[in-house]
Amino acid sequence: MINERDSQLRLGGYVKVLATNSIADVIRNRTTVKTGFIDKEVSQDLVLSLLEDAVWAPNHKNREPWRFIFVSGERKDAFIDAVLECQEPAKHASTRRKFEEVPAFLVTVMNADPRQKVWEEDFAATSCLLQNFQLLAWEKELGVCWKTPVHIHDPKFRSAIGVEPGEKIVGVLHIGYFDKEITARRKRERTNPAEKMTSF
Repeated sequence: MINERDSQLRLGGYVKVLATNSIADVIRNRTTVKTGFIDKEVSQDLVLSLLEDAVWAPNHKNREPWRFIFVSGERKDAFIDAVLECQEPAKHASTRRKFEEVPAFLVTVMNADPRQKVWEEDFAATSCLLQNFQLLAWEKELGVCWKTPVHIHDPKFRSAIGVEPGEKIVGVLHIGYFDKEITARRKRERTNPAEKMTSF
């Protein structure tokens, strides 16, 4: 029997539960989580399970130009040290405190093809993947902040975390379970797209 909350779709003997939240609901409700992370582990297995769906992003000629570097637990200190190597000493204490509050990081790297068309296609595809990941994480009550700090271009940081020449860091995702009261108080608005559309 199908209840009011969930419906079931049977495909090849498997049962997939379809949540009542629409895609539009998840897109509208998701918000960036920069602070308010709680002390709860984010496992590599969980992140990998989200990526298994996120990689179904559109990508030209199915190049799948991305790869990922996961950081959590005891490796966080070395990761934070790599960030601090790119900053002036006066900022070290505040940066360390901020980064120590984040349960996990996911560095997303793409092939930086020298051909402009291919580069743009691959960057767009990887960005689509990251938005997929953010929506999937939100569905699992995980907060994400997609960061593009200046140190992602610093050779010292890139070398420390294993980014190769010819690769671009598209973003560093800060990931964690969070205090929902903080995001509930946030006011979010968007401009009506009709104000930004013209006819040709």
